[in-house]
Amino acid sequence: MKFRSLLSTCCSSRSLNAMENSRHDRQDNEGFRVYSYNELKSATNGFSAANKVGEGGFGSVYKGRLHDGRKIAVKVLSVEVESMRGEREFIAELTSLSNIRHENLVVLKGFHVDGCQRYLVYDYMENNSLAHALQGVGENRMRLSWQSRKDILIGVARGLAYLHEEVNPHIVHRDIKASNILLDHNFMPKLADFGLAKLFGENLSHVSTRVAGTIGYLAPEYAVSGHLTRKSDVYSFGVLLLEIVSGRATVDFDMERGEHHLVQKVWDHYNTNELVKLIDPTLDTNIREEEAVQFMKIGLLCVQENTTKRPRMSVAVSMLMRETDVKDHKISQPGHIIDFMDIKMDKGTSSTSIFSKVSTPNSM
Repeated sequence: MKFRSLLSTCCSSRSLNAMENSRHDRQDNEGFRVYSYNELKSATNGFSAANKVGEGGFGSVYKGRLHDGRKIAVKVLSVEVESMRGEREFIAELTSLSNIRHENLVVLKGFHVDGCQRYLVYDYMENNSLAHALQGVGENRMRLSWQSRKDILIGVARGLAYLHEEVNPHIVHRDIKASNILLDHNFMPKLADFGLAKLFGENLSHVSTRVAGTIGYLAPEYAVSGHLTRKSDVYSFGVLLLEIVSGRATVDFDMERGEHHLVQKVWDHYNTNELVKLIDPTLDTNIREEEAVQFMKIGLLCVQENTTKRPRMSVAVSMLMRETDVKDHKISQPGHIIDFMDIKMDKGTSSTSIFSKVSTPNSM
């Protein structure tokens, strides 16, 4: 009851249960705890604008330094009382990350609750997000070598394979994209932002849920039907792979051709045997073009229209590591959303509350 007395009236019973379960799950894990508001305020210089390192659909992220010198990232979520937006994301993050550890997942250090404000504390990631590295302009754009991009893709794939196949209940992330891949000081990738994550029991093949995620990465069958499976994440990973190898936006727009999709562009080049033309021109001259082309073929396998033809993430890891030959798998028509009006939406729910169109660089 002492633990519950820390919580304010804006907490739902689900939030209370999630926090208590999280506390018990991690009680043997040194460092995971409930932080005080004053600690977090002091660490972030009063949540100053200078300390803000990211902002997304569910809140802002601030860098901070604790009294012992450790760097942290603090995500601040505000709960909307009517829709409970913010509360769902807070519960999802606690539930997903409370008792799992993997080198390619962010580490949740603790939390704080203050009225309708929710605070999640993570390790700070020195190199911001993959989106920041790929999409930055001028000096803000990092020159990621081919080896770095390979390592990032393999790390993300391993993290997803762990979530999908090793932990129980299985976890579907639901929002794999460049801005949700954080990079530590060694550029090791960490999957972040589990605010949309769903848990899958051992015998559960899919769940029907409100459609959420980021346009450009959304699996088309999920966007249209609301049926979420682990293959939905596989699709998003495939798009991410194509984005990293090509250095191109997932959805682009120009006045002459209108909106066009990276998935379709890669498929067109595959059919004309010209994938090599899509390799990011900013890559170093030492890149092995054949290897980059093989990676794009793996990306196409992950975005197949027929979900049964998409590989499990452990198989994708094996392909990326060249332990499984891509030639053993037939590449057929990929899927992508042609008309965004086809996306299934909850009655009375605005698209802006569910989707994001542009990835905002994030950091933890």
